[in-house]
Amino acid sequence: MITHGNEIKLFSGNSNPELAKAIAKKLNTELGDVEVCKFSDGEINVHLAETVRGRDLFIIQSTCAPVNDHLMELLIMIDAAKRASAGRITAVIPYFGYARQDRKARSRDPITAKLVANLITAAGADRVLTMDLHAEQIQGFFDIPVDNLLGGPTLYNYFAKQNNIDVVVAPDLGSVKRSRKVAEKFGVPLAIIDKRRPKANVMEVMSIIGDVKGKRCLMIDDMIDTAGTICQGAAAIKEAGATEVYAGCTHAVLSGPAIERLQNSAIDKLVMLDTIHLPEEKKIDKFEVLTVSDIFAAAIENVYLDKPMSKLYD
Repeated sequence: MITHGNEIKLFSGNSNPELAKAIAKKLNTELGDVEVCKFSDGEINVHLAETVRGRDLFIIQSTCAPVNDHLMELLIMIDAAKRASAGRITAVIPYFGYARQDRKARSRDPITAKLVANLITAAGADRVLTMDLHAEQIQGFFDIPVDNLLGGPTLYNYFAKQNNIDVVVAPDLGSVKRSRKVAEKFGVPLAIIDKRRPKANVMEVMSIIGDVKGKRCLMIDDMIDTAGTICQGAAAIKEAGATEVYAGCTHAVLSGPAIERLQNSAIDKLVMLDTIHLPEEKKIDKFEVLTVSDIFAAAIENVYLDKPMSKLYD
């Protein structure tokens, strides 16, 4: 527990102030006083309303929708802190936007995740704390330390208490590694949905590898965006004889038709983490939100006290 709060400062942008407040509460401190607003032409203005000179600064900001606004808020807050002579600046980014653009899928495509990494570094961040990067290799896009925290254990602990999982299902080949770890923890088999995606946000289920008939199934993914993958996957395993279908994700992006799709899907319950704030108008009975404030609070404390982070990954 942090007791010498005169040397540490936590600031929050506008993306997820609820999570930032919860993290501060876990650390027995309060969020710093900052004004983040817009000029009439849409330009973002930031003013740190208290001294940060020589302090260990943590700026908490998910780069979720509106992605560009929240990213610019983060960059400008880092710049303001750097110019105010902050001692060390850690960008705490529970959800790292643009992470899906991590490679050139076609000729003349950008690698936007690398560009964002460069921007954060150039703005003046000394370290990044994030969770469940869509592609782990994004850590290597930074020339500063990056701690990629794990949301999986929080989801696992929730479902382990329910004691209602017979099979873990990977919704696509990209999530096999993550799903296998969960299946090993539960001590249950792994099934895989083999799919094809003809274009972005459009998914076609091809086949199911593994036995789901008469089973209670859990699908785990790092994020749910338009919910096409998870909903079509749930329909496929239900058609294959699954009795119950549960889903869990770290980042509930939930854009476009996601809410309607999930409401009408074969998923009995979707458990998500609060790396992205879920507004009231998006809440439905199938959803349950778990907090990651304790994990980020522990990580911030370890960074601040220069303690090892390895225990957070065990």
